[in-house]
Amino acid sequence: MAGIHSMEIKICGITNLEDALHACESGADAVGFIFYRKSPRYIEPRTSRDIIKELPRHISRVGVFVNHNPSEVKDIFSLCGLSMIQLHGDESPEYCFQFPASTLIKAVSPKSESSLDTLERYPVKAILVDSRIHGKYGGTGKECDWNLAIRVKTVHPLILAGGLTDANIRKAIKVVLPHAVDLNSGVEHSTGKKDPLKVKNIIQMIREIDKYPLKDADKSDLKIFT
Repeated sequence: MAGIHSMEIKICGITNLEDALHACESGADAVGFIFYRKSPRYIEPRTSRDIIKELPRHISRVGVFVNHNPSEVKDIFSLCGLSMIQLHGDESPEYCFQFPASTLIKAVSPKSESSLDTLERYPVKAILVDSRIHGKYGGTGKECDWNLAIRVKTVHPLILAGGLTDANIRKAIKVVLPHAVDLNSGVEHSTGKKDPLKVKNIIQMIREIDKYPLKDADKSDLKIFT
């Protein structure tokens, strides 16, 4: 019999306390902080730490890293009081083995079915599928390949990202049936600043449709962030 799965929601690219608190109040399960210096949504670790201290304890705090030195990732994880690590660069399975699998999310931007072949080698809690253009590691506002995202679920729990907005979120959930969604540029009014109304509205939209039948192969009780 098909199970029922409650959609988890992460608001990523948080740069200030106001946006973080509003995301939590609106019903997000997780917030993300980007520690990649070339990102327009980069946040200093100490600023992130100060924000995290003010968040409800049940909210998952995700640090986003791109090809960082593993020791730096561990230092920032400890300093900020993070819950999870999201690797958004070109990190290998061997790189990932340096961290507890229960804390890891690996972001990928598959271009073909063959690019999914190595995913089962990654010791992670979930795979995040995003879109990537040359020179940018995510945050492009472009939809990823939903058909390839669906294939990821045969190997790992799936977080769907990539240009999700109130205009396409219903279709994305219906087509892909991810375990969680990651929202960033699609809920901003300017780069690095969330639009409170967009955040509130899209979370409400997701909650209206966040219980749906899953195929038997899916884990209906699976939680990534909680």
